Amino acid sequence: MAQRVAVLGASTKRDRYSNKAIRMLREYGHRVIPVNPREKEIEGLPVVADVSQIKEKLDSLTVYLNPKISASMAEQIIALKPGRVILNPGAESPELEKKLYENGIEYLHACTLVMLRTSQFDA
Repeated sequence: MAQRVAVLGASTKRDRYSNKAIRMLREYGHRVIPVNPREKEIEGLPVVADVSQIKEKLDSLTVYLNPKISASMAEQIIALKPGRVILNPGAESPELEKKLYENGIEYLHACTLVMLRTSQFDA
């Protein structure tokens, strides 16, 4: 089933995992919202500068940011109330995880690309 997914830390660089995730999510039929304060368009999609600009209900927020940066965005992420937060390898943040847990938002340590390829993304 198609999900609405925001990619936090989206990149225009095609060798970056966040860019690969955008392309693969679309390949699997998901609606993707790239999030990056410095870009206007990534892979033909309009980019939002930060998660506070997302007004639609998100099924998933997949994070490709340094943990210090994502921890500083905890309140914005919580206000967004995503269905779940996927912390990709290197993006794990105990500080953010604690706040997500306290606010009843599911999070997991996983790789979005692997989840898609192994049919675990929609599970």
